[in-house]
Amino acid sequence: MNKNLWLLALCQGLFLTNNVVFIGINGLVGLQLAPFGWMATLPVMAYVVGGALSTPLVARSQARWGRQVSFQIGLAVAVASAALCAWAAFSANFWLLCTATLVAGYYSANGQLYRFAAAELAATDYREKAVSLVLAGGLLGAIAGPNLASATRTLFPAAFAGAYVALMAVALLAMACMAAIRFEAPPQVLNAAGQPARGRPLPELMRQPAFLVAVLGAALGYGVMNLLMAATPLAMQVCGFAFDDAALVLEWHVIGMFAPGFFTGHLIKRYGVLPIMGAGVLLNLACVAVALMGVELHHFGIALFMLGVGWNFLFTGSTALAMTAYRPEEKDRAQAALNFCVFATLAVSSLFSGVLVTTQGWTLLNYGSLAPIAITGAALLWLALHRRRVQAA
Repeated sequence: MNKNLWLLALCQGLFLTNNVVFIGINGLVGLQLAPFGWMATLPVMAYVVGGALSTPLVARSQARWGRQVSFQIGLAVAVASAALCAWAAFSANFWLLCTATLVAGYYSANGQLYRFAAAELAATDYREKAVSLVLAGGLLGAIAGPNLASATRTLFPAAFAGAYVALMAVALLAMACMAAIRFEAPPQVLNAAGQPARGRPLPELMRQPAFLVAVLGAALGYGVMNLLMAATPLAMQVCGFAFDDAALVLEWHVIGMFAPGFFTGHLIKRYGVLPIMGAGVLLNLACVAVALMGVELHHFGIALFMLGVGWNFLFTGSTALAMTAYRPEEKDRAQAALNFCVFATLAVSSLFSGVLVTTQGWTLLNYGSLAPIAITGAALLWLALHRRRVQAA
C-alpha cells in the first residue's frame, strides 16, 4: 500500500459515505415527497439509472483526459448534485429530487472505477490485493455515512436537507485527496502498422466465459444487495423502528461490505476467485434465511451484515475475474460494459425494491431475491466446469 493507494482508499471511503447516505435517506425523503407510496425509491432508482447512462461518457473522459481529470469531474458533479438534492428537500419537490439523484449518477459511474484504478497503482502480482484493500476504504463510509445522516437530518427544518449539504463538504474533501494522487500514464500499445491498438470489439469480449461470468457476478450480486438494502429502511419503518435503528443496521451492513477487503484479496490468491465468489453466493442465501426468520432488530442486523460480506466476495471476485479477460488497450470499454450492466441491474432492483416492500412486504421481497442468487451460483458452476473441460482437453 503506497501513498497513492492510501489516498485512493480514502476517496473510496468518501465515495461510499455519499452512497450510504443516499441509500439511507433517499427512500425516506422520497416517501415524504412522492405522490404515491410505491414511488418512494424512485430517487434511489434515478441514482443508478444516472450511473448507467453515464458509463459511456465516463469511459470517453477516462480515455481522453486520464484517471485524475475524469475523477475530479465526477467529484465536481457530486458537489452540484448534492446542492440540488438539498434544494429539492427545502422546496419539497419530488421530481427535482429525482433529477438531482439522476445527475449524481455521473459521480457514481466515476467512483465505480476507483477499484480498477487501484490495480493500476500496484505491481501486477498484487492487483487483487490492491483492489481488495482500496474497497476496504469503504469502511469509512460504513461508519461516517449512517452517523452523518443521523447527525444532520434535523439540521434544517426540511428533513435530511442538512445531510445533503454535508455531502457537499464530503465531495470537496475527496477532491483535495484526489488532487494529491499521482496516476501513471498507461503504456501505449501499438499494432503491426505502428498505430494505437484498439483491441477486440465489445461483443467479442462479452462472449468470453470469464468476462461473462464476471459481469453476471458483479451485476446480480450488486442487484441482490441493493434490492434488500434499499428496502431495509422502509421495512424497518413499517415494523416500528426509529431511523437510528435503521442507521445502525445499515452501518453494520456496510461494515460487512468493506471490512473483508483487508483479507479478500489474500483469499482469492490462496483459494482462487471462483471458490470465493461461491462463498459469496452461500452468504447471500444465509442472509435470506435469517431475514425470513423474523423482523426483530437482530434479524435485520445479522441478515444485512451477511449480505454485505457476500457482496464483498462476489464483487471483489468479479473485478479480479474481469481483469483476466481483457487487454490493457481494451480496459476502458471492458470496464464501462461491466459497470453499465451493474448500474442497469441496480436500476431494476431499486424500482422493484420500493414496489415490492410497499405493496407485497419484506417476506416476498426476500423470496424474490432467491432467483438472481441461484442464477449467479449456476453461472459460477458452469465456468468451473468449462475450465475443467478446457484443462482436460
